[in-house]
Amino acid sequence: MDAKIKDADGVYYPREDSYLLAEAVSEHARGEVLDLGTGSGIQGITAALNGCSVTFSDIDGRSLEAARSNAKGNNVGGGFILSDMFSGIDGRFDTIIFNPPYLPSGQKRELALDGGKAGRELIEIFLTDYKRHLKPGGVALLLESSFSSYEKEVAAGARALARAHYFFEDLVVLELR
Repeated sequence: MDAKIKDADGVYYPREDSYLLAEAVSEHARGEVLDLGTGSGIQGITAALNGCSVTFSDIDGRSLEAARSNAKGNNVGGGFILSDMFSGIDGRFDTIIFNPPYLPSGQKRELALDGGKAGRELIEIFLTDYKRHLKPGGVALLLESSFSSYEKEVAAGARALARAHYFFEDLVVLELR
């Protein structure tokens, strides 16, 4: 059940990182799902195609509209919330999905890839807040790069669900509880 995604001006179009995470979403997402930083909506759509109830969230209105359009194009629905990280999110979820910007500033100018000076700015915010939004027994699926030092989360107990090497970096999908 592959999601069909249309390109939208100014919205991150799915690439290798998106597809690696989508595979993990297909296997591990369940119940009520939050797709944080939804972008094109590929992760939430993948979860919805597998029977999950999805809330799509993004700080960027264009991204949220692209996700809404792509969801409609895949015959799935959900809630759509304009929010800066967890600031506008109420409630708790069985699964939280996050494909954050993870490249250090200066490597890429595209906002969807700019993770701040060390590539971890939004990852650190996510790690501070995600547990408050998880139901008991819930999981977070987080994509990270070797550029953002994902080894820190593995050392702290995160489980690597998938790994891939692409050109200049390693990508990993982490399961956090």
